[in-house]
Amino acid sequence: MATAYSPDSGVDGRAAGQSDEDLLRRFRVKDDAAAFESLVHRYEHELFSYLRRYLGSAEMAEDVFQATFLQVYLKKENFEDGRRFRPWLYTIATNQAIDAQRRNKRHRMVSIDQRSGSGDDDVGALVEMLSGNDRTADDQMADEEARAWVRSAVDDLPEALKGAVLLVYHQGMKYREAADVLGIPVGTVKSRLHAALLKLNESWLASGRTRA
Repeated sequence: MATAYSPDSGVDGRAAGQSDEDLLRRFRVKDDAAAFESLVHRYEHELFSYLRRYLGSAEMAEDVFQATFLQVYLKKENFEDGRRFRPWLYTIATNQAIDAQRRNKRHRMVSIDQRSGSGDDDVGALVEMLSGNDRTADDQMADEEARAWVRSAVDDLPEALKGAVLLVYHQGMKYREAADVLGIPVGTVKSRLHAALLKLNESWLASGRTRA
């Protein structure tokens, strides 16, 4: 994947021991282009993966990735000391993705497939229902069909519920981080996740796909 602002010299060697916030501060205060490049490379895989799943298109994800870091470049002075960079970056990326969807009249969102260690019993039960150890070949085929069903079911969720699901259960964000990205209270993130899980479980039961 091509990245914006990629220097010939590669990533700044000083970046390894520095936080995201330190790198942005270097860029903002000292106009240190190497620090900015390090942020781009640091988030290249993670953010692109998020955008590809959000948008359902690698091509759109590439465009939005570039637009996101252009906004970081342009809005660096708006970043307040004491804030965390990652939620701020995801806020920009999500807003850019929404704008891209509106421009292209596309409203797809690829779901989580699996997420382990979420700490949510309901989600754990749902994931366990779709995957497990010691599966036979027939079971594995059924699992693939189940995951395809889940992807479709999540696509059908209201946009607000999909956003919360993707950030928390795919990107692994804490509730507070997801709340910052979405601009909503933590309690609203939790209620949206709960509502999404209820809808998914209801749809799953209605489909008659429950296991013995």
